[in-house]
Amino acid sequence: MDTAAATGLTFRDATDADVDALVALIESAYRGDSSRTGWTTEADILEGQRTDPEGVLAVIKAPGSHVLTVERDGAVVACCQLEHRGDHAYFGMFAVSPALQGGGLGKVIIAEAERHAHETWGVAEMHMTVISAREDLIAWYERRGYRRTGKMTPFPYGDERFGIPQRDDLQFELLVKPLAQPAR
Repeated sequence: MDTAAATGLTFRDATDADVDALVALIESAYRGDSSRTGWTTEADILEGQRTDPEGVLAVIKAPGSHVLTVERDGAVVACCQLEHRGDHAYFGMFAVSPALQGGGLGKVIIAEAERHAHETWGVAEMHMTVISAREDLIAWYERRGYRRTGKMTPFPYGDERFGIPQRDDLQFELLVKPLAQPAR
Protein backbone atom coordinates (compact mmCIF):
# COMPACT_ATOMS: atom_id res chain seq x y z
CA MET A 1 0.00 0.00 0.00
CA ASP A 2 1.29 3.44 -0.87
CA THR A 3 1.80 5.28 2.43
CA ALA A 4 1.15 8.73 0.94
CA ALA A 5 -2.12 7.56 -0.62
CA ALA A 6 -3.13 5.82 2.61
CA THR A 7 -2.74 9.06 4.53
CA GLY A 8 -4.22 11.29 1.82
CA LEU A 9 -0.99 13.24 1.45
CA THR A 10 0.41 14.94 -1.61
CA PHE A 11 4.16 15.69 -1.77
CA ARG A 12 5.47 18.36 -4.13
CA ASP A 13 8.31 20.84 -4.47
CA ALA A 14 7.56 24.24 -2.98
CA THR A 15 7.25 27.26 -5.26
CA ASP A 16 7.55 30.98 -4.61
CA ALA A 17 3.77 31.04 -4.14
CA ASP A 18 4.10 28.76 -1.08
CA VAL A 19 6.38 31.06 0.93
CA ASP A 20 3.72 32.70 3.11
CA ALA A 21 1.99 29.40 3.90
CA LEU A 22 5.33 27.75 4.74
CA VAL A 23 6.41 30.59 7.03
CA ALA A 24 3.06 30.42 8.84
CA LEU A 25 3.35 26.64 9.21
CA ILE A 26 6.93 26.75 10.51
CA GLU A 27 6.15 29.53 12.97
CA SER A 28 3.04 27.70 14.22
CA ALA A 29 5.01 24.51 14.83
CA TYR A 30 7.85 26.10 16.82
CA ARG A 31 7.02 29.54 18.21
CA GLY A 32 4.35 31.23 20.26
CA ASP A 33 1.27 29.86 21.98
CA SER A 34 -0.02 28.06 18.86
CA SER A 35 3.09 25.85 18.90
CA ARG A 36 2.15 24.55 22.35
CA THR A 37 -0.73 22.60 20.75
CA GLY A 38 1.89 20.20 19.38
CA TRP A 39 4.99 18.72 20.98
CA THR A 40 7.68 20.32 18.77
CA THR A 41 7.45 23.76 20.34
CA GLU A 42 10.61 25.72 21.07
CA ALA A 43 8.62 28.48 22.77
CA ASP A 44 10.26 27.83 26.15
CA ILE A 45 13.81 28.20 24.84
CA LEU A 46 13.40 30.67 21.96
CA GLU A 47 11.14 33.67 21.41
CA GLY A 48 10.74 35.75 18.27
CA GLN A 49 10.69 34.31 14.79
CA ARG A 50 11.86 30.89 13.60
CA THR A 51 12.10 31.98 9.99
CA ASP A 52 10.96 34.69 7.60
CA PRO A 53 9.79 34.92 3.98
CA GLU A 54 13.27 35.85 2.71
CA GLY A 55 14.83 32.86 4.43
CA VAL A 56 12.26 30.40 3.13
CA LEU A 57 12.48 31.80 -0.40
CA ALA A 58 16.28 31.50 -0.29
CA VAL A 59 15.98 27.81 0.62
CA ILE A 60 13.45 27.21 -2.18
CA LYS A 61 15.74 28.90 -4.72
CA ALA A 62 19.06 27.43 -3.53
CA PRO A 63 20.82 25.10 -5.99
CA GLY A 64 20.64 21.47 -4.86
CA SER A 65 17.81 22.25 -2.45
CA HIS A 66 14.22 21.03 -2.42
CA VAL A 67 11.51 22.11 -0.05
CA LEU A 68 9.02 19.28 0.06
CA THR A 69 5.59 20.68 0.69
CA VAL A 70 3.05 18.25 2.07
CA GLU A 71 -0.65 18.82 1.48
CA ARG A 72 -3.79 17.11 2.68
CA ASP A 73 -7.10 18.13 1.10
CA GLY A 74 -5.38 21.09 -0.60
CA ALA A 75 -3.98 22.57 2.63
CA VAL A 76 -0.27 22.72 3.48
CA VAL A 77 0.15 20.54 6.58
CA ALA A 78 3.90 19.93 6.66
CA CYS A 79 7.21 20.68 4.98
CA CYS A 80 10.88 19.85 5.05
CA GLN A 81 14.04 20.92 3.28
CA LEU A 82 16.35 18.50 1.51
CA GLU A 83 19.73 19.74 0.36
CA HIS A 84 22.25 17.74 -1.64
CA ARG A 85 25.67 18.04 -0.01
CA GLY A 86 27.95 15.70 -1.92
CA ASP A 87 27.88 12.25 -0.32
CA HIS A 88 24.95 13.07 1.96
CA ALA A 89 21.72 15.03 2.08
CA TYR A 90 20.81 17.58 4.73
CA PHE A 91 17.32 17.45 6.27
CA GLY A 92 15.98 20.65 7.78
CA MET A 93 13.10 23.09 8.09
CA PHE A 94 10.86 20.19 9.18
CA ALA A 95 7.46 21.31 10.37
CA VAL A 96 4.15 19.55 10.90
CA SER A 97 0.98 21.45 11.75
CA PRO A 98 0.66 21.38 15.57
CA ALA A 99 -2.95 20.17 15.28
CA LEU A 100 -1.72 17.07 13.40
CA GLN A 101 1.31 16.21 15.54
CA GLY A 102 1.38 12.95 17.43
CA GLY A 103 -0.60 10.99 14.84
CA GLY A 104 2.25 9.47 12.83
CA LEU A 105 2.36 12.11 10.09
CA GLY A 106 5.98 13.05 10.88
CA LYS A 107 7.11 9.42 10.47
CA VAL A 108 5.53 9.26 7.00
CA ILE A 109 7.09 12.55 5.93
CA ILE A 110 10.61 11.79 7.13
CA ALA A 111 10.48 8.36 5.45
CA GLU A 112 9.42 10.01 2.18
CA ALA A 113 12.19 12.62 2.52
CA GLU A 114 14.78 9.87 3.06
CA ARG A 115 13.49 7.90 0.09
CA HIS A 116 13.48 11.01 -2.09
CA ALA A 117 17.06 11.99 -1.14
CA HIS A 118 18.39 8.47 -1.66
CA GLU A 119 16.63 7.94 -5.00
CA THR A 120 17.20 11.45 -6.38
CA TRP A 121 20.83 11.95 -5.39
CA GLY A 122 22.04 8.44 -4.54
CA VAL A 123 23.26 9.63 -1.15
CA ALA A 124 24.06 7.10 1.54
CA GLU A 125 23.38 9.31 4.56
CA MET A 126 20.99 11.94 5.84
CA HIS A 127 22.36 14.64 8.15
CA MET A 128 20.49 17.11 10.31
CA THR A 129 21.19 19.45 13.19
CA VAL A 130 18.96 19.72 16.25
CA ILE A 131 19.22 22.01 19.26
CA SER A 132 20.92 19.71 21.77
CA ALA A 133 18.61 20.83 24.58
CA ARG A 134 15.67 19.30 22.66
CA GLU A 135 16.06 15.82 24.18
CA ASP A 136 12.48 14.79 23.32
CA LEU A 137 12.97 15.70 19.67
CA ILE A 138 16.37 13.99 19.49
CA ALA A 139 14.82 10.86 21.02
CA TRP A 140 12.13 10.92 18.31
CA TYR A 141 14.82 11.07 15.61
CA GLU A 142 16.77 8.28 17.31
CA ARG A 143 13.65 6.08 17.10
CA ARG A 144 13.72 6.78 13.34
CA GLY A 145 17.32 5.49 13.10
CA TYR A 146 19.32 8.71 13.52
CA ARG A 147 22.35 8.67 15.80
CA ARG A 148 23.89 11.43 17.84
CA THR A 149 27.42 12.29 16.76
CA GLY A 150 28.43 14.61 19.59
CA LYS A 151 29.52 17.14 16.94
CA MET A 152 28.25 20.53 18.02
CA THR A 153 27.98 23.88 16.28
CA PRO A 154 27.14 27.12 18.06
CA PHE A 155 23.71 28.68 18.07
CA PRO A 156 23.72 32.05 16.22
CA TYR A 157 23.31 34.21 19.33
CA GLY A 158 22.66 37.84 18.43
CA ASP A 159 21.02 37.03 15.07
CA GLU A 160 17.32 37.50 15.76
CA ARG A 161 16.40 35.99 12.39
CA PHE A 162 16.72 32.66 14.23
CA GLY A 163 14.95 33.67 17.40
CA ILE A 164 15.73 35.25 20.74
CA PRO A 165 17.32 32.65 23.03
CA GLN A 166 15.90 32.33 26.53
CA ARG A 167 18.96 30.45 27.79
CA ASP A 168 22.68 30.67 27.20
CA ASP A 169 23.53 27.00 26.52
CA LEU A 170 21.98 26.48 23.09
CA GLN A 171 23.94 24.65 20.42
CA PHE A 172 23.20 22.34 17.51
CA GLU A 173 24.11 18.66 17.46
CA LEU A 174 24.66 16.77 14.23
CA LEU A 175 22.49 13.66 13.83
CA VAL A 176 23.22 11.15 11.05
CA LYS A 177 21.33 8.21 9.54
CA PRO A 178 22.59 5.77 6.91
CA LEU A 179 20.18 5.53 3.98
CA ALA A 180 21.79 2.91 1.79
CA GLN A 181 20.83 -0.68 2.47
CA PRO A 182 23.78 -2.92 3.30
CA ALA A 183 24.74 -5.48 0.67
CA ARG A 184 23.64 -9.02 1.44
